[in-house]
Amino acid sequence: MPRLVCCNELLSREGLDFRAQCRFAKAVGFDALELAIESFPADPLRLSESEVRAMRQTAADEGMEIAGLHWLLSSAPALSITNPAVAGETTDYLLRLVDICAALGGHVLIHGSPQQRRPLAGIADAATYDHAAKLFAPVARACHDAGLTYCIEPLSRDQTPFINTLADARRLVEMVGSPVFKTMLDCSSAALTEEESVPALIEKWMPSGLIAHVHLNDSNRGAPGTGADDFSAIIAALIASGYGGDLSVEPFTTCVSAEVTLAIASATTRAHLQTHGRAMS
Repeated sequence: MPRLVCCNELLSREGLDFRAQCRFAKAVGFDALELAIESFPADPLRLSESEVRAMRQTAADEGMEIAGLHWLLSSAPALSITNPAVAGETTDYLLRLVDICAALGGHVLIHGSPQQRRPLAGIADAATYDHAAKLFAPVARACHDAGLTYCIEPLSRDQTPFINTLADARRLVEMVGSPVFKTMLDCSSAALTEEESVPALIEKWMPSGLIAHVHLNDSNRGAPGTGADDFSAIIAALIASGYGGDLSVEPFTTCVSAEVTLAIASATTRAHLQTHGRAMS
């Protein structure tokens, strides 16, 4: 059965410290946290090894694991995966995140960060892909050495014009050419952008081995159970596909509060997992 993971930015934005985030997520049924860089106690380049160890120990003390990191560049607005002028600084920053993720006991880094991937004006599409592939090559090597997976996240067109679909992501994945550089499925972006339904995408793409992570969120930008998307069908498709990775809940808007939103998401997702898991057994 996939592990249920809580993305922590909504809890962090409501002022919960890291221990409280872990304690709450555990109480409502999550197995691990996926950490947004904005929630760190310091800028990643200045985050000390003792601070990283303390975060990992806090999670362990509360019975939680750390699944990985996301929103990788959103706290560094000057960086970019598409601008050659800041390529070196961007690579160094991402390499530091690889080290932090490994030290936290995580296994995956999810690269969304729409503002830091906008193509430069007048630059051909092929050149943008080529630059991004070269930038990610050393990051992928570092992930391989650390036993981590790096996922480029397709995002809806209202967020960015670069890498919107799983087919777009496959293009970059193939150019990077690393077994640990993959893509992932964000249910909200997929529902807003792809021509096929999310269950159909799961059936089509999971056999490719390119999808290494899943974000569960509604096309209304909320959590499972707070909108109209059919998460019963989505979970059924994931179970039928044999997907065994993490299911990370990543809402962008709240229903009443972050805590209520994530509690609804956990209950909704676990109910579907139990229903469809029994049907497959």
